[in-house]
Amino acid sequence: MAERTGVRSALRAFLRSEASGGIVLMVAAVLAMIVANGPLYGDYHHILHDVPMGRLPGSHHTMNLHMWINDALMAIFFLFVGLEIKREFIDGRLATWERRRLPVMAAAAGMVVPALIYLFFVSGHPESATLTNGWAIPAATDIAFAIGVLALLGKRAPTSLKLFLVTVAIVDDMGAVAIIALVYTADLNTLALLGAAVVMIVMWWMGRSGIVKIWPYLIAGTLLWYLVFLSGVHATIAGVLTAMMVPLRKTPGAPDAQDSTLHRLEHALDWPVAFLIVPLFGFANAGVSMAGLGMEHIFAPLPLAIAAGLFFGKQVGIFGSVWIAVKMGVAGKLRGATWLQIYGTALLCGIGFTMSLFIGALAFPGNQELIEEAKIGVLMGSFVSALIGYLVLRFAPLHKHHDEIEAAEAGEIERDGDVETVSEALAARKAPAR
Repeated sequence: MAERTGVRSALRAFLRSEASGGIVLMVAAVLAMIVANGPLYGDYHHILHDVPMGRLPGSHHTMNLHMWINDALMAIFFLFVGLEIKREFIDGRLATWERRRLPVMAAAAGMVVPALIYLFFVSGHPESATLTNGWAIPAATDIAFAIGVLALLGKRAPTSLKLFLVTVAIVDDMGAVAIIALVYTADLNTLALLGAAVVMIVMWWMGRSGIVKIWPYLIAGTLLWYLVFLSGVHATIAGVLTAMMVPLRKTPGAPDAQDSTLHRLEHALDWPVAFLIVPLFGFANAGVSMAGLGMEHIFAPLPLAIAAGLFFGKQVGIFGSVWIAVKMGVAGKLRGATWLQIYGTALLCGIGFTMSLFIGALAFPGNQELIEEAKIGVLMGSFVSALIGYLVLRFAPLHKHHDEIEAAEAGEIERDGDVETVSEALAARKAPAR
């Protein structure tokens, strides 16, 4: 058992960083829109897209700043996501099937229903064959943005909702990564893929040999990124593959354990990912010029389908799956949360900002007009989901035992990291359950 004296809670630290990072991301997105609709738009677009920034050996594409951000820096973001997924599945809130059941069901429904709504809206239009490629755009949830909105609610947002939102978003990220790898992949370079497989074998051997220093995995991960970039699979997938090879020692409640490589690397990436990489991505991708755009552009099939998928699809899929699971006895209702609060959280899952923008750029390669329309849809759906979700949670009545349940949950998390569930925390303290 890991020593817990003086150890900070992994969950508390994660929620704090994601909340702060989400607020910074909001600022970056607003700033991008201001720049894109002001006198600096020409410079903004030129610096991002028109200034050549080298060519990788073996590649036929000249890199620009936008590509370095989306292909290279976002690989670090995906590395962080992969570390988070691995930790949660091996040593966290998703370590058992009992804990995985509800968030997996909610995340799956929260991806399928938005995709179906999207396909319904684009069907029957002249461009439907092309627009169909964007079905995965409204399927993603932006965890930083959503947690940032929850942070604005302060203590009105029950901890159980934050836990639920985080776990749903983690499973959601897994689905998005799988979609990117399987669906949005160009022609494959088998030699580069073979090289990538060799690098992964070497990384696996490093872990089995007891190598716990971070730098060998970062060097191997960089080589893996290069080979995946050449292979035709989107390069950011290398971040997740690297994370899967980083060794983890189970240390509940001790996220900075010196002999757990994954914990140390995740902690080291926390700040730069939350406060540099994701906001920079948001600034580089959220800038949409509204000049010359009329209602016919804003409510064109693509942006309307994405916005509807995010706003309606997420709330129907996630809230509906939770309600059905509880009524059928498959899972218990979230402790300390009312049904109206659960509905508000489902609305916040319609904030698909970072991953949705990312998938939107992959769905329509070379078609800048559709990419811009996709951005409009993502921004509309995410903004409405954030606003309505915030208002529902802000004015929803609190659970009658809100204070007692929150005190029990806070004490359990601080004592044992993120090991126990809300119901276990309450049982331990014999707090009122209803």
